[in-house]
Amino acid sequence: MELLGERVPKKSSFIEIPRNTKMVDDRFAITEEDSKKILGAYFKQGLHGPLELYPLKEKKRVVILRHLIKSFDVDKTYAEKEVNEILKKYYSDYVLLRRNLIDYGFMERTQDGSLYWVKL
Repeated sequence: MELLGERVPKKSSFIEIPRNTKMVDDRFAITEEDSKKILGAYFKQGLHGPLELYPLKEKKRVVILRHLIKSFDVDKTYAEKEVNEILKKYYSDYVLLRRNLIDYGFMERTQDGSLYWVKL
């Protein structure tokens, strides 16, 4: 596990890694330039428009999730319905997006899934 941690780049020009992430590995080694290319490819109508499709590749998913988490206020707790409404604007399978935001460590929720918040 220590070796895995050494392979993850430190700050500089790389995307910041969310703390306490369950799935930290090479998927997070993404430069800002790579991030812009990926977002441009999947948000063809602009960054506030819908996703054309949700990629299968983990690295691309991380970039998209990192962008989507910006739609949430760090100081707010959201009901599940509120999270769904925000994510519906981006993609029809908002449940998948919501689950991935949790799984990749961008959000946390109560055990019953009724409340959500951005993970710091």
